[in-house]
Amino acid sequence: MSYDLVVIGAGPGGYVCAIKAAQLGLKTAIIEKRDTYGGTCVNVGCIPSKALLHATEMLLEARHSFDALGIEISEPKVNLEKLMAHRANTVDQNTKGLVFLMKKNKIDTFHGTGSIVAAGKVAVTAADGSVQEVEAKNIVIATGSDVAGIPGVDVEFDEKIIVSSTGALQFEKVPGHLVVVGGGVIGLELGSVWARLGAKVTVVEYLDKILGGMDGEVSKQFQRMLAKQGMEFKLGAKVTGVAKSGEGATVTFEPVKGGDAVTLSADAVLVSTGRKPYTDGLGLEKAGIELDNRGRVVVDANLQTNVPGVFAIGDVIAGPMLAHKAEEEGVALAERLAGQAGHVNYDVIPGVVYTSPEVAAVGKTEEELKTAGVAYSVGKFPFSANGRARSMLQTDGFVKVLADKATDRVLGVHIVGFGAGEMIHEAAVLMEFGGSSEDLARTCHAHPTMSEAVKEAALATFSKPIHM
Repeated sequence: MSYDLVVIGAGPGGYVCAIKAAQLGLKTAIIEKRDTYGGTCVNVGCIPSKALLHATEMLLEARHSFDALGIEISEPKVNLEKLMAHRANTVDQNTKGLVFLMKKNKIDTFHGTGSIVAAGKVAVTAADGSVQEVEAKNIVIATGSDVAGIPGVDVEFDEKIIVSSTGALQFEKVPGHLVVVGGGVIGLELGSVWARLGAKVTVVEYLDKILGGMDGEVSKQFQRMLAKQGMEFKLGAKVTGVAKSGEGATVTFEPVKGGDAVTLSADAVLVSTGRKPYTDGLGLEKAGIELDNRGRVVVDANLQTNVPGVFAIGDVIAGPMLAHKAEEEGVALAERLAGQAGHVNYDVIPGVVYTSPEVAAVGKTEEELKTAGVAYSVGKFPFSANGRARSMLQTDGFVKVLADKATDRVLGVHIVGFGAGEMIHEAAVLMEFGGSSEDLARTCHAHPTMSEAVKEAALATFSKPIHM
């Protein structure tokens, strides 16, 4: 069996690459070891977590906002079994949708573990141990990432008490005390879910701030917002041990700057310290494919490895571990293989934290601009001065625009607030076309909308805001 393209991995990068290649006329096949398509994102990541986040945000609204809006209801109750059924149904709908897309685009599918035998050859090992070989002019490694664990600490995940993000999506009861190791996106999103459901949540983070690479001002204000919601933070804390203890667990950490070790008792522990490229069983060493010192597949500007005809995209290569980054690479690669000019603008890849309120960013942070020695202007506007935000009781947060001081070209936009993940995209479009803060400010925005805060922040960048 011979193909123009064989994709190993059916996550967002892999299945999107396969679909685009098929649309462009390439004979395409995809290999997936899971029973369902969609990878970590659809099965145990982005999609199920958003189902829980949305449901618990509605719970928060009912408990804390309805009365102020003049809506009187009895105290809402949580049916955890139904909540988890909603999560499972959401995943099921998405995975079935991907089966339909594979058939619609006439993509051949193989279930099993793919490994590269040599350039142009892939072996597929099925669950029963049987092996078949597939030939391909081009091979794409799109195997994503896996839980990284804690460097230097032996952690035994049972996905009941000591859990990864997978286990944190399906607790059978609300933990009395949940300790989250890692103050990044995954830890804060899942921590906030269980906090709304009634758990005491303590976040232990090695750095002296949450959301590591995010803009410093955003990080500080966002931490204050989460603290008001009841989440506790232990920053600058190096975790040295995670272990089961009775029916719960303990987390031991010591201050990074020195001091006595501290041990926290918990009903459950979520270890969310990042992810690592998944390359197990791919036969990369035997095929002579180069990895970097972090275990990522090394690729050139065309996403090709050091072995001609073998490419890699998504979490398994350098860059932000984001589903949409993988998708963009998948499309660009398929286009190039079909003789077109595929392109990914790595300077305009938005990131979103789906908490309440949301955090969204695209482009550079103030810290990055200062380090690079770039002179810049800053414009900010709070949602507390936005009419739509007031009407919805969603006044927490702000919009921040960073622009080149000499040219006014927008270099970064950061938003903390309700719907930030949707609002960030007008900034992404603006930056994709090299727009200025004045371009954004002079673009008519419908009134009343939350997005007017983006316009006002842009006005503040090159001139003065109207409503503040």
